[in-house]
Amino acid sequence: MTKVCHFSSAHAPNDTRIFHKQCASLAREGYDVTFVVKAKDSSSVGTTTEKGVQIIQVPVDSSSRLKRMLFGAKAVYQKALEVDADIYEFHDPELLPYGIKLKRRGKKVIFDSHELYAVQLRQKPYLPGWCTRIIAFGYARYERYVLRRLDGAIFPCTVNGEDPFAGRCPHTALVDNSVKLEDFYERYDPEAVRNQDQICLTGSLTEARGITSAIRAAASAKCTLALAGPISPADYEAQLRKMPEFSSVDYRGVLAKDQVAALLQTSRVGLSPLLNQGQYWKAENLATKICEYLAMGLPVVMNGSAYNRAFVERWHCGICVDSENVEEIASAIRYLLDHPEEARQMGENGRQAVREEFNWGVEEKKLLALYEEIFKE
Repeated sequence: MTKVCHFSSAHAPNDTRIFHKQCASLAREGYDVTFVVKAKDSSSVGTTTEKGVQIIQVPVDSSSRLKRMLFGAKAVYQKALEVDADIYEFHDPELLPYGIKLKRRGKKVIFDSHELYAVQLRQKPYLPGWCTRIIAFGYARYERYVLRRLDGAIFPCTVNGEDPFAGRCPHTALVDNSVKLEDFYERYDPEAVRNQDQICLTGSLTEARGITSAIRAAASAKCTLALAGPISPADYEAQLRKMPEFSSVDYRGVLAKDQVAALLQTSRVGLSPLLNQGQYWKAENLATKICEYLAMGLPVVMNGSAYNRAFVERWHCGICVDSENVEEIASAIRYLLDHPEEARQMGENGRQAVREEFNWGVEEKKLLALYEEIFKE
């Protein structure tokens, strides 16, 4: 049986993309799968098995980002090395040097780049503004150097119509973050009662994801905005709570997947007002939260990237807006709330899109094809 080891020093043991989607799919396909990851906390250190995947949680000092990147990455790599797998897949840019080390040991190695890190580094609030371009440039050059030596690279989608790693790595695949049908689509209840004026926004809640605009728009539209997910950084949450419009917010905190599904089931509109920053405007795919909204029958108010506009034109399941134009967002929200039958039909159209194209069953095939291609080489 082919042994596969995924490893990460930055993600959680229950990460949706890594564990619930990729590792679980590979295990179902018959691979012997191990996931080596930084421990959730000190009590979680050790080995467990779930969904046919062996999960090894390694103690990592995450008291600072630098400590995690320098020492945590090494600790996770050393434990992954003990697995002695045939194929390794890693998920964090800080692990690139260890991809090279694994290749020198004769292993097959894949890098799953969850983001365009060379672009996103220019947007990181923890980096001094004067040095972001230098760091991003240096990272891009090093990433290219490593990719040429690995066996495969994965990215969620095309950028400007192209696979960003094509020609840089021997084998590439575009594997999106689309929803698992059982997580949301199959939980949908057409008879559920939706709160009269509740809209929602879920996932990571950062300024770049348009949270400030969303709160102001909800207040202007005179509705309740249910927020769910981690707000970061901490001072951003404090800033939001000082806004007079925050009185329109019902902040639910960080919710489990079934709780998110329940929240979507009681809402009437889903928001995804990503700002025109970093990779958000370049990536040609749907934000994961949009797929979740659509799966639960919600019409979506989303940012007006070229990809989103083409998607809405094709599927007629939402309204595209300027994410920095609060009144335009508010007007779109109000329109959907005031036209429930049209909003319901948009929701049904969105569910059809998810059922036919935007689900993990479609993406899983691309992942499995990449593994088969690399292993047979």
